[in-house]
Formats: sequence, C-alpha cells, structure tokens
Amino acid sequence: MTSLKNKTVLITGASSGIGEACARRLALDGARLILTARRLDCLEKLAAELQTPCLLRQLNVSDKDAVAAVLDGLPDDWNAIDILINNAGLALTTDPLQSGDEANWDTMIDTNIKGLLYVSRKVLPGMLERNAGHVVNLGSIAGQDCYPNGNVYAATKHAVRAISKSMRMDLAGSNIRVTEIAPGAVETEFSKVRWNDEARADAFYQDFDPLLANDIADAIHYCVTRPAHVDIADMTIMPTAQAACTMISRTGRTID
Repeated sequence: MTSLKNKTVLITGASSGIGEACARRLALDGARLILTARRLDCLEKLAAELQTPCLLRQLNVSDKDAVAAVLDGLPDDWNAIDILINNAGLALTTDPLQSGDEANWDTMIDTNIKGLLYVSRKVLPGMLERNAGHVVNLGSIAGQDCYPNGNVYAATKHAVRAISKSMRMDLAGSNIRVTEIAPGAVETEFSKVRWNDEARADAFYQDFDPLLANDIADAIHYCVTRPAHVDIADMTIMPTAQAACTMISRTGRTID
C-alpha cells in the first residue's frame, strides 16, 4: 500500500460533499491538503477540524485566470502536487433539451468539463517533471448512460469519462496514474443545488439507502493507496438499491 504521509493532495470542490469527505479521509493518513472551493468560510471551518497541514484557496474552477493565479501562486513547499482530485462539479435542473436554460448549460460545461481541464493542465506538467502523480476525476453513472432530461449534465460526465481515458493514453509511459470514479445516487448537496428545492432533494433520497460521501471517499482512498504499479482505471459505485441511472428500488418498488 502506498503511504499518504506528507503527500500533497489538491482537492477541488472541497467545501462539502465528496470533496469534504475526501479531505477528512486522506487527512487521517497524514496527507497535506490544498483545499479549494468557492466558499472559503466552509473550507476554513473544515480545516480547523483536520489535524494535518492545510492550504486554503477560494477558487471557481470555471474561471481560467483564477485557476492560473491560484496554482501558479502556490508557495514553493506546496507546488509539488502528488494527487489531484478533480471533484468540483454540479448539475442544474432537469429540463428537456428543447426548453433548457442556456445559462445552466454554460455553467455545467464550464465547471464539469472546462474546470477539470484548466486544473489538470496546470498540475500535470509538474507531475510529468517529477514522473510521479495520480489524477482522480469524479465522473458519474450519467457518464455511462443517459436518462430523460439529463441531457447536458450527462454530456458533461460522458466528457469526463472520455477525458480520463485520453489522459491515461497521453500519459502512457510515465508513472502518473489516472482514475475515474463514477458514483450513482449519493446523498450530498448535489440535488439541492440541482433543483434549488430542499424538499424535492430530500424526497429523492427517501425509501432507499443512498450512497454517502464517505463511501466515495473510501473508494478514492483505496485507489490512491494502491502500489505504484497498480492503476485503478475506473470504478463505478452504486447503492445496492440502484440498478441503473433511472432504476432505484424504493421499499420494494422499482421506480423509473
């Protein structure tokens, strides 16, 4: 097993959900954490609870100039990033394509695809120079299938899947590993952000046991602690009650 002691880990979208859970899990193994998110106050609260060195940066990954400023401006003792967890992402609404909101499309594409690219483009040259590193990209089962009204969000996660495969090919011959994690239904702020409706989000997770952010963090911990010659290329994780994107068994009933 690869030790995380004193490894430098950059986590985007670390203020809540899977990103926060990853920070908590990797901190237990002594990783040094660069935590980024739009909500700096949430990062400060999280860092105060972690017994490991943390560097906090407010960052919207969809802002290319901000990504460059943050990553080019890291202190010398923090700029050798060993593990990058591209976690920042979101879904906005579930509308049919013909009545979709173009502003929502732009936000999802800019965050889920371009943000991942901007951050990776800044981190990968250093990993190549050191010939070591691990990139973990957060995809989704929506990147393996489609479902009604999931159009643009699903497209962005299909893109994450393609980028992860292409990244692995582009880095072939180096010692850099690339992993895509594709979760099913995870109970986080995700649905609240998607619908801007707390009651609707809560209702979605009723009558079955969804995944929790800690479940995904545990899987990511497994991937990044494998021996150096082992690369978990991709991992699909679903709650036992979920058989497909649109198929969840709720108290014995299967709901499409």
